[in-house]
Amino acid sequence: MQRASHARLLTICGRLRFRGFAGAGLGDNGAKQENGGERTHDMERDVAWKKYDEADLEALEHLAAEYIDFISDNKTERECAASAVALAEEHGYLPLDQAVREGRALKAGDKVWAQAHGKALILAHLGQRPLEQGLNILGAHIDSPRLDLKQNPLYESNGFTLFDTHYYGGIKNYQWVTLPLALHGVIAKKDGTVVDVKVGDDPDDPVFCVTDLLIHLAGKQMAKKANEVVEGEDLDILMGNRPLTCGSGSLDGTQSLGSPGSHGQSAGLSGSCGTRLVGTAEAPGESAASVATSEDVQAPADGEKEEEKEPVKAFALKLLAEKYGIEEEDFLSAEIEVVPAGRARDLGFDRSMVIGYGQDDRVCAYTSLVAQLALAETPEKTAVCVLVDKEEIGSVGATGMASQFFENAMAEIMELAGEGGPLPLRRALAASSMLSSDVSAGFDPAYASAFEAKNSAFLGRGLVFNKYTGSRGKSGSNDANAEYVARIRRVMDDAGVSFQTAELGKVDVGGGGTIAYIPAKYGMDVIDSGVAVLSMHSPWEVTSKADIYEAFKGYEAFLKNA
Repeated sequence: MQRASHARLLTICGRLRFRGFAGAGLGDNGAKQENGGERTHDMERDVAWKKYDEADLEALEHLAAEYIDFISDNKTERECAASAVALAEEHGYLPLDQAVREGRALKAGDKVWAQAHGKALILAHLGQRPLEQGLNILGAHIDSPRLDLKQNPLYESNGFTLFDTHYYGGIKNYQWVTLPLALHGVIAKKDGTVVDVKVGDDPDDPVFCVTDLLIHLAGKQMAKKANEVVEGEDLDILMGNRPLTCGSGSLDGTQSLGSPGSHGQSAGLSGSCGTRLVGTAEAPGESAASVATSEDVQAPADGEKEEEKEPVKAFALKLLAEKYGIEEEDFLSAEIEVVPAGRARDLGFDRSMVIGYGQDDRVCAYTSLVAQLALAETPEKTAVCVLVDKEEIGSVGATGMASQFFENAMAEIMELAGEGGPLPLRRALAASSMLSSDVSAGFDPAYASAFEAKNSAFLGRGLVFNKYTGSRGKSGSNDANAEYVARIRRVMDDAGVSFQTAELGKVDVGGGGTIAYIPAKYGMDVIDSGVAVLSMHSPWEVTSKADIYEAFKGYEAFLKNA
């Protein structure tokens, strides 16, 4: 997120407020739907838009604008975590590891953050009650389905240079062809430096793509099943077609490999074969002056003009060396994610929706984060926001919810708060309440046969609660206790939050899961709660601005009153 967005968020947290329902004929939480003045179904939730006054609409649009900036500027878990830390520090949060080193005692009102490997984050705002009496926790994930470069990705074939990829999470392969794509990530070098890579999202950057077969020759392809039309091994990124040539003289134009991190003017660098390259090194502490130029690379003498065996790949490697100061072997220790290029946008003539990449689950991660930061006063119970990685592949690894990161961070906080020890920690976790902030499948009239309407989430009707997820007999789900669901209903109604309940499609049609079952192992109450999404797991997902607004309100009400 740009620094200007950080500053605007400080005012937005003050503007966002809870609003009661306005308008005749609406009962508690808008449960009655008007249809010629009569109810159609007692259990059907009304559209949240109907209750908004001008102040609500202004707050809604400000939140949506900030959200669009966030998901446009942060397309990886690393970028989301870094931006969240920056926002947290602007709101007075201090690094937990610093407090541990200094032996600083924590008390009610103190705010700390901790992160794991730059990909997972915990924010804690200490409350008035002892931690042993429980926490109110929001938990979301900041990874999204994508393509990842393989460790040995670069190859040349028939005059093209391509990157070999391995998809991450559940995707429909065919949705990723012929789209403008961007590269985001890091390259770790043996000397200890880490080079940031971000190419394809600045308007002046080149983009990349996965190609597709022309319709004129696609008879056999079109006869295949959808999951076979584009094989996983065929999701290779087209990234070059120009060979490295020596002695051919000066070439017109420029070759740009992406703007520097500051989005300022790129430094022009001459290639050894008369090619002008544009870009600067982005390794921390590395300046443009340290990047190799044409004087550093000698063109071969006339008798040494031996053509490269893979000239297009050679030219690509030269661009990468000039831009980032890396060699091909450095890809072995790189994490480069291939994501859709371009910003999230307002959707519809009425601008009522948002279309953008990564809304599963960054729409819940962002609203959880903003709700945590909006707590101006010391909460009764300690408020915690957990943003984790690896949910799309099972919450595994050192940065997933199944790791010890969350438990270890809470143990450190309790130790500094004078409540250390394994038994108080276990008591605190068992007494806690959590919203597993994750998206739900929005009812899509184009695919109505996959949904059971009265137990589906609809865009514009508010925050969604899933008592259980899973598939085929609730397999693998967390099934929230009825008493906890009743408590959550009361909190939402008291705060005037529009909400709805849903399942993930018809029974036996499919299913899915979240992180909810993992923290439930401590004995805490957990329920899934999030925003309805159309085209989930596609490169461009759709949400309602009203649902984003209600999610923020609901998450803040939970932190204050659960």
